[in-house]
Amino acid sequence: MIVVFGSINIDIEMQVERLPHSGETLLCRDYLLVPGGKGANQARAAALTGASVKMFGKVGDDSFADSATEYLLAANVDLAGVAAAAANTGVATILVEPTGENCITVGAGANLEARADQVPDSALTPETTLLLQMEVTESENWRLVERAKKRGARVILNVAPAGMVPEAVLQSIDVLVANEVEGAAVAREVGLDAAPASRIPRALAQRYALTCIITLGGAGLISFGPDGGWSVPGLPISPVDTTGAGDVFVGALAAALDRGDDQQAATRFAATAAGLSCQKAGTQASAPTLEEVEAALPSLPESRRLA
Repeated sequence: MIVVFGSINIDIEMQVERLPHSGETLLCRDYLLVPGGKGANQARAAALTGASVKMFGKVGDDSFADSATEYLLAANVDLAGVAAAAANTGVATILVEPTGENCITVGAGANLEARADQVPDSALTPETTLLLQMEVTESENWRLVERAKKRGARVILNVAPAGMVPEAVLQSIDVLVANEVEGAAVAREVGLDAAPASRIPRALAQRYALTCIITLGGAGLISFGPDGGWSVPGLPISPVDTTGAGDVFVGALAAALDRGDDQQAATRFAATAAGLSCQKAGTQASAPTLEEVEAALPSLPESRRLA
């Protein structure tokens, strides 16, 4: 069972020829209005890749609330833990270049009203994988980590967007996932050398006895944990839209670990899922199914063991 505590948004996505300069207005042909939010994105990705998922968070008391959870319902995510707040549903504005690269601005709204006590103790067991991100109030994440640790749950923290993670939290989680920028921010905060990024997984893993995964976009990822280190390449693709690929990676990783895959198998599965998601526009709409990932896995180049 995967328990996701995190953000639920509506995404407004626009395909632009290039990102605008300061003070500049750009026109584009159209836009997508689709469900998003890192928590919801990861919950849907985990469900589509075979996991049983419960989502906890908050939406607003506005017209976006039902639309924001539409794709979660379609993926059979349990939404009993999603509540309404006297606020706006979170909204993200996403600009995507022809290369697939993007920039994002998030209006957090109701996500800042999400509370750790929405997750009951009965949902935090040794059979639970707790999945967290950084688009809700950070102190609520840390309260939940403490409770989950005491009850024997596996804890995966995706440090996205970048933020400060207390050392007590790093000592309590099982898996830390970040991109190069986010990983460097965590390393610097605890006094570790953040350059080059390839050193970060080993350094954090050894200091805090966790598995650390640094994603490298199209170049794949580096992971280091109790089973040692692995360099996993990216899936050979021509990207259409990279928006949400990191969330698909984390959701698929959680699903793989929750069903018992080891470090190498789980990261390969997640890398394949993330690559597939880049071939479609949108965030949650681009998440692949278990069958699609399994069919594409043989196309992923071999991993390399790190000494």
